[in-house]
Amino acid sequence: MKYIRFEKEGAVKYGILEKGLIHETENRPFGSIKKTGLRFKPGDVRLLAPVTASKIIAVGLNYTDHAKELKMPLPAEPLIFLKPPSSITGPGEAIYYPRESRRVDYEAEMAVVIKKKAYRVPYQEADNYIFGYTCLNDVTARDLQKKDAQWTRSKSFDTFCPVGPYVETEADPSSLKIEAFLNKTPKQSSNTSNMIFGPRRLIEYISGIMTLEAGDIIATGTPAGVGPMVPGDKVEVKIEGLGSLINYVEG
Repeated sequence: MKYIRFEKEGAVKYGILEKGLIHETENRPFGSIKKTGLRFKPGDVRLLAPVTASKIIAVGLNYTDHAKELKMPLPAEPLIFLKPPSSITGPGEAIYYPRESRRVDYEAEMAVVIKKKAYRVPYQEADNYIFGYTCLNDVTARDLQKKDAQWTRSKSFDTFCPVGPYVETEADPSSLKIEAFLNKTPKQSSNTSNMIFGPRRLIEYISGIMTLEAGDIIATGTPAGVGPMVPGDKVEVKIEGLGSLINYVEG
C-alpha cells in the first residue's frame, strides 16, 4: 500500500493512494486502517511529508560506489548522525538555500519508516519494525560540513530533509534503482543492492543505541554522484517502486 499524508482545506489528513486516487483514512497509518469513504484527486490536495518523526537517523558512506568515488575504505560499522524533525519538508516544497552556506548539495536516499517502538532489535526480527520505504533527499551544506568536526550544522537547516511522496509498505528494498536528477539531467544512478549495510542491519545497530518510535526515519545513505544545487534548480529523487520526490531550490 501507498500511504500519503496530505492537507485539504487546512486540515491534515492521511490516506491510501490507489488507482490514481487518494482514499482518506480515519487514523494515522501505523495501526488498523479504515477508509472514511472520501476520495480525492492528488491535484486537489496538498501533499505533505508522509510521516512525522521524532528523529531522523541518517547513515553516511553506506554505498560501495560512493566510498569508491571518495577513495575511502568501507566502514566496519554504520556511520550515523541525526537530522532534526524541523528539517523535514514535503514533495513539491522549497529547499531554502541558507545564507550561511556557499554550497548546498543533493543526496538521493531510500528511507526506512519505523512502525512501532524498537529497542535492541535482533537482526532477524528487524522486518517486524518496518512500516515501509520512501524517497528522501539528505540536503547538505557541503562547505559547512567540511569546516565542522561533526555534521549537525551542515545537515540540519530547515527544509534540508525532503521526504515523500508516499510510504510504500510492500517494497523489497534489496535491489531498487535509485536516481537523482537536477533540472532533468541525471546526476546519480545506482541500486540499493550497493548498500554496505541494509535496513535490517541498520535497525539492529541503531536500536541498540537509541529507542526508535513509530514514524521515525532512517535515511540509508546516498550513492555516488552527489553535487551542488543553486536557487532556481529543480531536484528529483526517484526510486524504483517508491515514486518521485521533486523539490525546488529557493534563495
